[in-house]
Amino acid sequence: MEYSSWEWQRVLVDSQASSVVKMKSWAGPGELLLHQSLAIPFAIALCLICFQTINGLMACIKNLRRGSASSALSNAEPGDAHHNWIQTRIRNLGGLHIFLYAVARLVGCLALLALSSKTLAACDSWDAFSSFWRLFSECPELFMTLTFAYSSILAITSLTVKKWSVLTTRYNIVLLLITLGTYTYRDIWPLATYTQTPKDASQGNVLWFKIAILVVTAALIPLFVPRRCIPVDPKDPMPVTNDEQTCSLFSLIMYSYLDPIIFLGYRVPHLRFDQLPPLSDTDYSKNLTSKAFPHLDSFGGAKRRHLFFGLMRVFRKEYTNLALLIICQSICQFAFPIAIYHILSYLETGGNGADPDIRPWFWILCMFSGPTFRAIAFQWYFFITTRTLVRTEALLIQLVFEHSLRIRLKAESSSEKSDRLHDRDISTMVGTPDTVSTAESSAAGSNADEEESVMATAASREASSNAQSSQSSTLTGKAKDTGFKSPSAKPEKKGRAKSDSNLIGKINNLVSTDLSNIVDARDFLQLLIFVPLHIALCTTFLYQVLGWSAFVGLASMILLFPLPGYIAKLVQDVQRTRMKMTDARVQDVTEAVNVLRMIKLFGWEGRIAGRIKDKRDEELAWLWKLKTLEALNGILNYFILTITMVISYATYTVIMKEELTPSKIFSSISVFSMLRVQLSRISSQISTIIQGKVSLDRVHDFLQNTELLDLYTETPMTLPNISLPPNKEAIGFNNTTFSWSLESQDGSLTPTSRNFRLRIDGELLFKSNCINLIVGPTGSGKTSMLMALLGEMHFIRSTADSWFNLPREGGVAYAAQESWVQNETIRENILFGSPYDEVRYRKVIHQCALEKDLELFEAGDQTEVGEKGLTLSSKQARVTLARAIYSQAKIILLDDILAALDVHTSAWIVDKCFRGDLVKGRTILLVTHNLALATPWPNIEEFLEDDPKLAAEAEHDHEALEIGYEEVPSLALKETPVDGKLIVAEDIAEGHITWKSLKLFLTALGGDYPLIFFSIWMSGFLLTDWVNTFQVWFLGYWGSQYESHPPSEVNVSYYLTQYSVIVFLMIIIYTASYLFFIFGSMRASRTVNSLLIESVLGSTLRWLDETPTARMITRCTQDIRAVDGPIPQGFSALTEISMSVITKIGVIIIFTPPFFAPGLAVTGLGFYLGNLYLKARLSVKREASNARSPVLAHFSAAIAGIVSIRAYGAEMPFKAESLKRIDHYVRIARISHNLNRWIGIRIDYLGAIFTASLASYLVYSGRSVGAANTGFSLNMAIEFCTMILWWVRTFNGLEVQANSLERIQDYIDIEHEPKPTESGKPPAAWPTSGELRVENLSARYSQTGPTVLHDLSFHIKSGERIGIGESSLTLALLRCIVTEGTVYYDGIPMNTISLDALRSNITIIPQMPELLSGTLRRNLDPFEQHDDATLNDALRDAGLFTLQEELDEARLTLDSNIATGGANLSVGQRQILALARAMVRGSKLLILDEATSAIDYKTDAVIQATLRHRLASDVTVITVAHRLQTIMDADKIMVLDAGRVAEFDTPTALLQREGGMLKALVDDSGDRTTLYSMAEGNAATSSTYYSLQ
Repeated sequence: MEYSSWEWQRVLVDSQASSVVKMKSWAGPGELLLHQSLAIPFAIALCLICFQTINGLMACIKNLRRGSASSALSNAEPGDAHHNWIQTRIRNLGGLHIFLYAVARLVGCLALLALSSKTLAACDSWDAFSSFWRLFSECPELFMTLTFAYSSILAITSLTVKKWSVLTTRYNIVLLLITLGTYTYRDIWPLATYTQTPKDASQGNVLWFKIAILVVTAALIPLFVPRRCIPVDPKDPMPVTNDEQTCSLFSLIMYSYLDPIIFLGYRVPHLRFDQLPPLSDTDYSKNLTSKAFPHLDSFGGAKRRHLFFGLMRVFRKEYTNLALLIICQSICQFAFPIAIYHILSYLETGGNGADPDIRPWFWILCMFSGPTFRAIAFQWYFFITTRTLVRTEALLIQLVFEHSLRIRLKAESSSEKSDRLHDRDISTMVGTPDTVSTAESSAAGSNADEEESVMATAASREASSNAQSSQSSTLTGKAKDTGFKSPSAKPEKKGRAKSDSNLIGKINNLVSTDLSNIVDARDFLQLLIFVPLHIALCTTFLYQVLGWSAFVGLASMILLFPLPGYIAKLVQDVQRTRMKMTDARVQDVTEAVNVLRMIKLFGWEGRIAGRIKDKRDEELAWLWKLKTLEALNGILNYFILTITMVISYATYTVIMKEELTPSKIFSSISVFSMLRVQLSRISSQISTIIQGKVSLDRVHDFLQNTELLDLYTETPMTLPNISLPPNKEAIGFNNTTFSWSLESQDGSLTPTSRNFRLRIDGELLFKSNCINLIVGPTGSGKTSMLMALLGEMHFIRSTADSWFNLPREGGVAYAAQESWVQNETIRENILFGSPYDEVRYRKVIHQCALEKDLELFEAGDQTEVGEKGLTLSSKQARVTLARAIYSQAKIILLDDILAALDVHTSAWIVDKCFRGDLVKGRTILLVTHNLALATPWPNIEEFLEDDPKLAAEAEHDHEALEIGYEEVPSLALKETPVDGKLIVAEDIAEGHITWKSLKLFLTALGGDYPLIFFSIWMSGFLLTDWVNTFQVWFLGYWGSQYESHPPSEVNVSYYLTQYSVIVFLMIIIYTASYLFFIFGSMRASRTVNSLLIESVLGSTLRWLDETPTARMITRCTQDIRAVDGPIPQGFSALTEISMSVITKIGVIIIFTPPFFAPGLAVTGLGFYLGNLYLKARLSVKREASNARSPVLAHFSAAIAGIVSIRAYGAEMPFKAESLKRIDHYVRIARISHNLNRWIGIRIDYLGAIFTASLASYLVYSGRSVGAANTGFSLNMAIEFCTMILWWVRTFNGLEVQANSLERIQDYIDIEHEPKPTESGKPPAAWPTSGELRVENLSARYSQTGPTVLHDLSFHIKSGERIGIGESSLTLALLRCIVTEGTVYYDGIPMNTISLDALRSNITIIPQMPELLSGTLRRNLDPFEQHDDATLNDALRDAGLFTLQEELDEARLTLDSNIATGGANLSVGQRQILALARAMVRGSKLLILDEATSAIDYKTDAVIQATLRHRLASDVTVITVAHRLQTIMDADKIMVLDAGRVAEFDTPTALLQREGGMLKALVDDSGDRTTLYSMAEGNAATSSTYYSLQ
């Protein structure tokens, strides 16, 4: 195998001489270049020279055209000194390290030139050469000399000329690599053969010096030189570059640039966000969107094509690289089976194997290099796909967000395909065009009896210059519905079919579930390229090894393939049904969490928990079917593979009479496994890709077909000769009609299936620089008028002179009735992006009556408002008003912002704010129910004279307003954290999963007999692994029989039978064990969910205040989903892999004892690397889990307040904030995915080294274990190394998913209310009366909070109607807060009764009642305990039908659909339904907590009449109200002062008490006589506000 130096030279001189003889007959340079391999680098050099020349000429031409030809050759910066020149070169090249590597490359090129010149000088026949080309043929080294000379020139140019530096470096690397490849072919490859010798060995040591220098210059320097970071935007470079952009190519391949993060994560308990690498500017969302939106967003210039093609255009380079990497992976994957085939063949034949000319070390090298290069391609493939994944997420989230700012939002019920808001706003409003908007009259001829019209008139007079009062104009209207449709009738579908029954929910779903489905389908190239290519290569290899028997096996696989396809179809059907069951449970859970306060106040916890349990049991029944089918599918796939192998081997041995040697067995086993993976990939990926396509279609449909505001429609809705407003500053309408949808005839747009239209005949102009009032009854279209001005409604041109206008130049501010606030501080909500002006800000706080409220918070205006403004409660309206007043907008639109305020606050705002200096010179459009606001301004009396009914109502409210001007005490102080944070920040766990959390799952998994369960299950898995290992060894043993016996003596049927029995035994054991585990996992899912639901339902109200509902929903949905699937699957897989690793390493040590130490070393190193990786990965993954939430939270919050955002023109700041949050998420997500590459490449390399080392030992150690055992050991080795990687990944995945267990455990360990007990059950007949006796009652909001009620003692007889003025008392009666003392309800102390029993017998109607989505029947009777007659009687008694008749509204029935939270009903309708629900419950104690403060006079009158005349005589009513009329005819009135009872007696007695608080309030009112009459029992209709504290 070795040659002495003289033998090398003799052979090569003879070879060279023979080649010279051949060259003499050559005709010219063409044949010389074709037949001389040393000419290849020279030819490449010539091509590169041509490219450079062409490139240089083109550059010169461009510079000449620009007049700067002198700069064509050099861009070097001038420098007076050598030092300055070097510094300039270093800076131009990108730093000192790159400069030194460039110098080293130059030195190497010059050294190669010198060595080549030395070799060329040894040619002693220069004088005999008669021609130039003859010189090359006689001394081919001249090719290399010229090549190295050109390479040296390139190296010098890259150092000296800035402009050509990058290009010449790339040219030089290509040239040197080709040269190295040439020498490898000529002089390295022959060493791997028995028959060939190096062609240039005559050069002696010079040759090896050349090759060594070439390895350094062509491979090592390009691999290890740092890369230059070129900023995406040179004007805005990164402050700190990411190592990913500057690291060397070797570091990038090995992901070594992540080493600092890995080791830091290992050292610290938790990696914080600020410790992660900075985000690359290539991943900045602003850069991504600027590059991609021209191809994705039709408003950014994208073509109207499917979104898929836009994404492919954006990521065309990435997917081109992915296709190449897939091909590379597929080819490299066959290196191992080819190598093992040749190695085992070599051992079988004693050196006369399949290819006897090639030495075995070459195949061992292939065994190492094949998996190594495959690992590089595989990891780089996933590096690109995960980077593309994260970028796609960023782009689609921002794309959907920006498009959402253009759409028209509408309110919907849960089951109807509604496409518009009711005339009231559901806490969100919309923006408007900046200029005059006109529209086509597409529905101008609509049938009048299918419309609801709003006829509007305006009173306009000149403004007075009186500085002490603002002028106003008033607009009134009445709703009219001339076309009635039954709620059960289905409207006729016209135009585009609507699929967005809940648009806001759909938008949120697009950026969560649909986005996940889209990125999951990113590997579609695997199905298009990898699977077909791999199947073709597998078939070819098997044919080469097994002949045509391989086709017989493949035919059997194809015949059996429909079986897993059928199972897969069953899986999809079951999965579809299971998802319906899951959706039903999630809907119940979500709704329960959203109305959890109502559930607790009504004592429904047990019933709701039971309902959720029933839904959960149905879901788990289908989950059991699903997991069983999935297990059956996996087992069937394995069975088909086994059948294929058996049939192929049987055909090969029985029919073809061939020898089934170990080399054929072990090489074909791995290929059969590859084939099985690819065939199973088809079914799995097709499902994923289809799901991704459906989701992508949904996003595309949203982007292309969602109804937009008129401003964004493609075709300008203009007509010739259209009229314009009298001036551009005019605010108003002229002959206009507005609808909520483009489909004007669609009648499905309200809960009663009416088609609402706002129609304004004639010209309606609002006065500038004053307050304009818009008044009218519920449902008349007041809010719709504001929405029309803002552009939310669709403008339909009624006549040729139709127009409407809202000038935007001076700015527009808007405040909705149901206020929208952000989860920020109070100050940030008020500023809303405006600069902070101390003086103006303080004025706004004062005028909006926020000073005293801010004093209640220790953090003042730095208090966080919490989710949906939880901290602010009723103060939201004033914060929203303050935002509008603080803004510099010239026009302010206010939608009934006074409705949620008490009379004193309303009076303050009217006097201080609306008459203050901050609104002077500004135009205000104010929708209100409080007509008393009209009377302080001039020019109103004249208008009221035309409408006596309206004037009467104004008189009622005016008397109430007079009381409001009196000063009132502040409310009780509630606890607030000093830092202003109400919402508790979500904890990020540190370190590994806690034992307590894991125990939660393991205890539930093991059930009542955990030891028996785990013993049976783990024994089954261990036995399965042993049998599986034995069947591989048995195949090798079968093949080894052909080494010692003739084929005729080998009993094929015996070995086939034995092998089949072994396989079937393994399948049976595994199936039984896995089904046994599935049974345990179902038990765990049921138990954990039950514990979580019971914990959340049993929580305290204080905990509910501190915890966002979104987190609770996440625990009950997303985290429970992890318990259902990933956690048990991960735990099972980890157990199986752990057993397999022990088995594999044990087998390797048994067959090759010397590998005991290396095997343990590899295992230890693998687990050490895994531990390093796990600590960093777990920290980053936890950060990533919390990083996505702010993105979606901002998205949801912005959609909720989209009208306010557009009204203020704040779209750009919200887009910028979205980009900022996306950057935060992308930074974490990129590093999270890249950490997987770090561990993957290292474990793959470790496995390749271990397998190659084992093969080397088995081949060259001289200790023969036989070909069969060698193949078996190698098979175990490769599986062992693969198992280590999968163990690390599975363990990581399990720990990441186990975060859900930690979060669930945290929610199980929360503070709970007392649970029901047997001793707490009251008598069956209790309560028989509504008697209430209170003794020494004190209360506070928390254990450490201040006392808000002090030693209250009083007695209320059954059937009495009591008026009080403190909500805390109602909470105390329901035991919602911490109480001391005793309260007797019907003679039994409340503190001895279980909470569910207590609250089930008390009914409370809050100020803003909560309704469930579904039918009206479900809201009145959620547990189906009453018949329809009882429910209709309750609705009638509650006054709903009377109110609808008086207001000419379409009728609500028991089958009418209610949107979530009652969003498609007015506040008054919701209050009436809440009252009807209370009447259905039949409680003896009814509490009204400010239930009528936010509704109009007419609705309030209906509700009060119901309370007086429709309730049973033994029902005790406690009323907390703001209207004296509401309680003046009560049996008793309780006046509280600072939490103590100041007065408690009949109204008559209190009014006779001199110096009494109630008497003072009544005597100071403008309706004193009426109130005294009411106290004496005479009914009156006056509506007077009051405050009792």
